[in-house]
Amino acid sequence: MTLPLSALSISSILQRITEGNADGEWLMHMDCRDLPYVVEPMQLADVPTVASIERDVFPMPWAASAFAYEVQANPHSYYLVARYRQLSAAPSFQGKLTSALHRLAGRRRNTEILGYAGFWLMASQAHISTLAVTPRHLHRGIGELLLVGLIDWACEVRATTITLEVRTSNLVAQSLYRKYGFETTDVRKGYYSDNGEDALVMNTKTITSASFQSNFQHLRDELRTRLRSSRSARVGSWND
Repeated sequence: MTLPLSALSISSILQRITEGNADGEWLMHMDCRDLPYVVEPMQLADVPTVASIERDVFPMPWAASAFAYEVQANPHSYYLVARYRQLSAAPSFQGKLTSALHRLAGRRRNTEILGYAGFWLMASQAHISTLAVTPRHLHRGIGELLLVGLIDWACEVRATTITLEVRTSNLVAQSLYRKYGFETTDVRKGYYSDNGEDALVMNTKTITSASFQSNFQHLRDELRTRLRSSRSARVGSWND
């Protein structure tokens, strides 16, 4: 039996919002439906908050206009935000539809941004340009979730390797990157102009290889299990 057009449209909207990407541009491969956080493409409406976090986190912050350019005008950029997922015990059909329509119209639910990350696609290499989590939300797995999102998206756009620079003093970030298969391949002397600190250049091997994907899937499953057991996350409401 063929559904009427209006019913098909509503069904499509609800399916897309349930999958976590109302724009249909990108879908995180890890099943996040029962996690306390959602990761989704950055939109222009997110830029003021992202720029505020940027100023809190980095000694040489990007301006809001730089993020606006990345979101609106750079065809080679891919940026994500992490936020609390809004849930209720039994969301109504009307509530789901309202949230879906709001997202399609570019309106955000009132959920705070916890972190963001992005990369540039250059030829077949994804270059991670930034990854940040608000200071009060550190050590909750949000940075790792964002990294997983970046790797997922890099695979989706057919990147074959991923590269990044990280401060030599940032041992926590280095540990996370090594966990996901990044290796130090070079040192850039005096790379950071605020204090002249060196940067480590870290690269993955081929991310489409069976060995990388096997390890990535294992780490992704471990992260999902850990986040599901989190008891400190705030739970909101679908019907805002």
